[in-house]
Amino acid sequence: MPYVELNITTGATKEQKAQLVEGITDLLVKVLDKNPSSTQVVIKEFETDSWGISGRSVKRLREEGTTANISKK
Repeated sequence: MPYVELNITTGATKEQKAQLVEGITDLLVKVLDKNPSSTQVVIKEFETDSWGISGRSVKRLREEGTTANISKK
C-alpha cells in the first residue's frame, strides 16, 4: 500500500492536482507494479511565505525575480 505525500506551494488548480494524483499513481503501477486501489497520494499546500530556499522565503525570492532556477513563477 504505497503512500506518497507531495508538498507544493499554493497555486495549483484542481485539475493540476488531479493530474498529479493520477500521474503519481500511474507511475507506481508502472514501475513498482502497485495496485492503484491501495495507492494513496496526498497533496499538501504551503503558502510561499512558509517555504524557504537558500535562507529566504519563496515569496521573497519571487518578488525579487530570482526563482528562475527553482520555480516557474
